[in-house]
Amino acid sequence: MSTALYLDLFSGASGDMLLASLLDLGLPLERLSSSLEALKVPGWSLSAEKTVSRGITGTRLTVKDTGASHPARHLSHVRELISASALSAEVKRKSLAVFDRIARVEAAIHGISVEKVHFHEIGAVDSLVDIVGFAAGLELLGVDRVFSSPAPLGSGTVETAHGVLPVPAPAALALLAEVNAPTRPHPAQTEILTPTAAALIAELADFSFPAMRIDRVGYGVGAREFPWANVVRAWVGELPEAPGAEAPDAVIQLECNLDDSTGQDLGYAMERLFAAGALDVWFTPIQMKKNRPAVLLSVLARPADAAGIAGIVLSETSTLGVRMSPPLSRLVCGRTVREVSTPWGTVRIKEKRIDGKLVSSSPEYEDCARIARERGIPISQVRNAARAAAEG
Repeated sequence: MSTALYLDLFSGASGDMLLASLLDLGLPLERLSSSLEALKVPGWSLSAEKTVSRGITGTRLTVKDTGASHPARHLSHVRELISASALSAEVKRKSLAVFDRIARVEAAIHGISVEKVHFHEIGAVDSLVDIVGFAAGLELLGVDRVFSSPAPLGSGTVETAHGVLPVPAPAALALLAEVNAPTRPHPAQTEILTPTAAALIAELADFSFPAMRIDRVGYGVGAREFPWANVVRAWVGELPEAPGAEAPDAVIQLECNLDDSTGQDLGYAMERLFAAGALDVWFTPIQMKKNRPAVLLSVLARPADAAGIAGIVLSETSTLGVRMSPPLSRLVCGRTVREVSTPWGTVRIKEKRIDGKLVSSSPEYEDCARIARERGIPISQVRNAARAAAEG
């Protein structure tokens, strides 16, 4: 079975409320803070406290400014911060995808290029923490899929760096429109869904209510007081496995031949492709006309992401065209994730299952690598300890 997170946006959402809901589900604040320190952005700290909103107890998260200057950032600055960090490849991919989505929408609203978007509040340290922290939190909790309720939309106006704007804020509304998100009217005469929250759910969530076996429920509490409980309700559980050994999935395979690209260029292209949602990227040595040694670039992508992936291949490599296969059917085995204890900390174990039965398991590389770096020990020692704990 796979682990799912469902977000009930009862009172809308902000980035800190979404992240607080993960903390209330059991995400340790210390592990979240440790992950975020990989960004190497100074001048902030996190605190979380239990609080009550209209009779519901939950967690409120506060990003504290410790005095360092926090310049407004362009997309390139945000990309550099995230790409250069020690975060896992999946956390980087999700975080960059959210920021790319925001930049694309802001550029369209203001009539400028993506690279000229000035992030204002979105690029401030608290939004970096909210977006990267939410992606890291999903990984730390072992969440495989995210689902969301329809987005509630208030009315009225909101004060922004651009002046007074209508509610929903143009960026939040455009982000929801990009994914045809279902919405519902809300009586609030103020902003209840921030652009940061809209970007996170637009990029990372499916707007549907899944059948699932609920494990635990958490509440992320907002800072504002309303006549109703100002909370995001989140629950984690297991999705039922499809009958049989494996679940069907559709993918597009994209390819192109490259005979004039450097290793550095290819490495950067791979990074951009994963950040855009590629399922896999690989290079194969080939021989082209005129006896030229070359590289075959192959990418697997979801059908909905194929056009965007093709655009990145065209812009980040020297190819003049991209071959795209018809949708291919692949079989995906069931997967579960659990944590085991080692003498140096916890390590996630990925388990492969067929018909619900455990077939094989392996320690998560990023966890083993992090512990090895922190403790100054061989990664094989950490991996062996994790395997022994899993088998015990």
